[in-house]
Formats: sequence, C-alpha cells, structure tokens
Amino acid sequence: MAAPLNILHLHSSFDLGGKEARAVRLMNAFGDRAKHVIVSGVPDALGARAAIAPGIRYEIAQNPPPLTGKPTVARYEAIAKFMARFDLVLTYNWGAIDGVMARRVFSKNMPPLIHHEDGFNADEAVRLNPVRNVYRRLALPVAHALVVPSHVLERIALGVWKQPRDRVHRISNGIDTKRYGKKPDPRALPGYRHLPGHVVVGTLAGLREVKDLPMLVRAMGGMKTKAQLVIVGEGPERQAIVDTVENMGMEKTVFLPGFAADPHRYMGLFDIFGLSSRSEQQPIAVMEAMAAGLPIASVPVGDVAQMVAPENADFITQGRDAVQLRDQIERLAGYPDFRRHVGKANQARARALFDEAAMIASYAALYSEAAGRPGALG
Repeated sequence: MAAPLNILHLHSSFDLGGKEARAVRLMNAFGDRAKHVIVSGVPDALGARAAIAPGIRYEIAQNPPPLTGKPTVARYEAIAKFMARFDLVLTYNWGAIDGVMARRVFSKNMPPLIHHEDGFNADEAVRLNPVRNVYRRLALPVAHALVVPSHVLERIALGVWKQPRDRVHRISNGIDTKRYGKKPDPRALPGYRHLPGHVVVGTLAGLREVKDLPMLVRAMGGMKTKAQLVIVGEGPERQAIVDTVENMGMEKTVFLPGFAADPHRYMGLFDIFGLSSRSEQQPIAVMEAMAAGLPIASVPVGDVAQMVAPENADFITQGRDAVQLRDQIERLAGYPDFRRHVGKANQARARALFDEAAMIASYAALYSEAAGRPGALG
C-alpha cells in the first residue's frame, strides 16, 4: 500500500464553519490515504475537531509559527520551514494567506500549495480591501491552484486578483443530500418547543457580525403572521442578538439553542430558512435547507439566487433591507401549500446539483495531482 499523503492545513480558525466543515468532510472521505496536521490561527478555536471521524490520522500542531503579524522575512522563514516537511500544503482564507507569501519568499524545495478562498468577514462584506487585493496578487502566483466555491468569488479571482484562468478552480460545495428530507428529531435541538399555531423560521450560522442576525430578528419582529425564530449556532455576536430580541420584546418567540451538530436531524423542524448575511458565497446551510425541502427567504448575497430553484427566485429580496426580508418571509408563511411546493423544488435541485460525491471527487483529483501522485486520494 502506498504511503499516505502528508497534508498540512493552515486555517485562520478551526471552529466549525462552512470551510472547516468541508475540510473535515474531505479528511473523513480520504480516510487512511492521507494524514493531516492542522494549524489554527486562533489557537483555541478548534471546534471543528469534534467532526473528524474516528480513525482519521490527524494532529493539532503545537506551537506553530504565527500565521498573522508583521510581514517580516524572519516570520515568513519560520512558516516556510514548518511547511517544508509536508507533501501538500492547504491554506484557507485571508487569515492563512501568509502561508502563501512564505512560500513565495522561500520557494526552494517547498511542497506544492493550494489556497482556498471561501468568502469575507464583515470588514470586506461591502468593499474589498485594496491592500489585501494587492497582497493576494503578489502571493497567489506561487500557489499550484486557487479554489473557490462560488461564481462571485471566481469573478473576483480572475478580475480583481488577476489570477490566470488555468489556476482558478471553482468547485461547488456539497453535502450528503441523502441524509436530508427524513422525519426530523426535536431532541436534536435541546430545549426546542414548537409554539402552537406558529410558523417556524430557522437559520444555521456562526454568530458573527457578518451574518447580521439582529437584522433577521428585526425582520421577524414586524410580521403579522404568528412565527417563531430559531437561530442555531454559537459565536461572539450572541449577546448582540439577545439584546435585539429583548429590545423588541421577542423573548417568547426567539430560541437560540447554541451549536448543534448533524443539521439533517433538525433542519426539517423549520418551515422556512432565513438568511440575512452581509457576505456569503455558496452557503452550505442553504444547501442543507434545500435538501431538507425548505423554501429560502434571503437577502441577495453570493450565489444564493443561482442556488435556489426557479420557484424560489421571488423570495430573494432585491436589497439588504429588514422590511423586504420580512415581506418575503410573510409571503411564504401565509401559504403553506405553496411553501411545500417551493421546498420540494429546492430539494430536487439540491439532490441534482449539490451532492457531495462530485465535490469529493474534484478535490481528491486536484490534491492528488498537485502532490504529483494522481489517484492517491481516490
């Protein structure tokens, strides 16, 4: 049996978000064909580790060189020396871009590197940072490939960051669609209770500023239809959300259960999936909601309008506005039969376009080829 690929993962954070969930799913799929060392730019942000399957060979790097800081030659050299012993280096988002720059500054006898860009935080949600754009243009030419999940990011990579077409790979995110659409389990959300006569609007997100969840609360607060809101996730903006709930007197109709694993077990508890983010690309949570047969009410962000079924298109707002989002949720809430019709169309589309098998195959082929061992990962 061939030796497993020795892969280094440089993450800005390894808490469980979209990119981390995908990275772990790929690790699980590659099985004993790879072994992994994981660096988190935020040392204690390791929530995604719990999703790594038993038997996967991995370790969390102890005392790695810092991924952020002043752009000094000494720091780049330390990162480069750390990367040198691996077969393949995978870097993720702006918080790990210095790994790419380190490879540019110290390129001799270095392993191939693939950079992944999955989206932006609140500081670049409205306008890309021009200094970061220049930095990416300088660093990225040494990457074997730049991988993005969305059409929006693909256009940015080719245009703003001026990357060559042959090195930009758009690989759609994917989920195990077969696990969704079954009868949900209320026990998967401890403390959850369906309020009689209420339509349930749910969302799944890290509680970060870029998700703008207080806006979703405000949208729900203006509804005429009886509705309750469930926000699944954890993060630093939890108190801001709670403050908005309290200011609007919605304590009885908003439920924040915290992080909950296995969305396939509870996504079907919701009647509508709501999305209020300032920045998204190809959100996995939207795929999960579609696979569970939910209609999507969303602001116009990332690829969401292209992701949903045509029947759902009218429920993507024209602008980022709480009133517009409220109106789309209200329309869906008032017509349960049509809501189910839209959900079924979304489910069929998710199964056709977003099943994880194609995603896993694409990443396995790209990583194996970059490491000079075609077929090594399956």
